[in-house]
Amino acid sequence: MDIKIDDLSGPEIAALLNEHLQDMYATSPAESVHALDLSKLRQPEITFWTVWDSNQLMGCGAIKRLSANHAEIKSMRVANAHRRKGVAAKLLQHMLTHAQQQQYQLLSLETGTMAFFEPARQLYRQFGFEVGDKFADYLDDPNSMFMHKVLGK
Repeated sequence: MDIKIDDLSGPEIAALLNEHLQDMYATSPAESVHALDLSKLRQPEITFWTVWDSNQLMGCGAIKRLSANHAEIKSMRVANAHRRKGVAAKLLQHMLTHAQQQQYQLLSLETGTMAFFEPARQLYRQFGFEVGDKFADYLDDPNSMFMHKVLGK
């Protein structure tokens, strides 16, 4: 598996993010979908990675800088053909290492409360994320769960 910073210009990532958005809208009410499209991911405060096996896109994820000491995980997705192969865990560890190198003290994320999102919630718990309060510009929403991880000192 090769993890690299991606410029979001390839057709493979466009297809994977489209698949991601379709799943989000199929499982959550529109007002509860916080997944970003390509244009919103192309922001200077976002670092976006893709995971590859040779020329096959396996997954993606991003970190959005919220402040000097707080960042958010966005757009974590593993392609359907590559699920249960450790892609998400390897990418999440890579992103945690990056967050620590950037000296963030807190890493947060929003995920859904529906059963569809349980594998993601389980992964985040395994990496030390805990359920907590809303953050940034999120509103209270019964379809959203907020998780946070205090990064090492």
